Amino acid sequence: MAVANWRTINIDLFDSESPANFDVASLSPSVAHISAAEVQSLSGQVKQLLRGGDSEGALRGALENAPYGGDAGAKEVHLATVVEILQSIKQSEMSPMLSRIYGSDGGIETLDVLMKYLYKGMSHNSQPTLSSSRTISPQPTGFSQIHSRGGGEGGGQAMSVLLSWHEKLVEIAGPGSIVRVMTDRRTV
Repeated sequence: MAVANWRTINIDLFDSESPANFDVASLSPSVAHISAAEVQSLSGQVKQLLRGGDSEGALRGALENAPYGGDAGAKEVHLATVVEILQSIKQSEMSPMLSRIYGSDGGIETLDVLMKYLYKGMSHNSQPTLSSSRTISPQPTGFSQIHSRGGGEGGGQAMSVLLSWHEKLVEIAGPGSIVRVMTDRRTV
């Protein structure tokens, strides 16, 4: 009879439902690659709808064609397009528009994508980027001046718009949208 140290046997290898036998790659959804040129083209089409006065169509077009498989540059271009659309919509039109989207086919998923863009826009605006031409000048107060006068105020306006959209979106879609966005592995 063979003598085996039973304490060193990995019993998870014998259980088919064990996490050790689980393919971790299946957790990440497969997304098709999209080029920056395709995102630029989509951005132009969406902006054309916006200039034509169809802000709801522009918002739907941008949200339903999120570039999950794009590179960082393509995603930044699309984020800028979505934020531009959100800034162009009046506050009085937010709730009715979100209600119409919520009631349509695929509306919940569309609003979840909007929530992703709101969070990405908030995180993007909260971290000022320093270009090579800007220098940080120390101030007598002990604080550093990162932006020139008035340089950081545009981000505050965008943040206000994003927070207003967030409030209206949670009213319409509920807090479940936040949970779905936080657990989804696809990033915008």
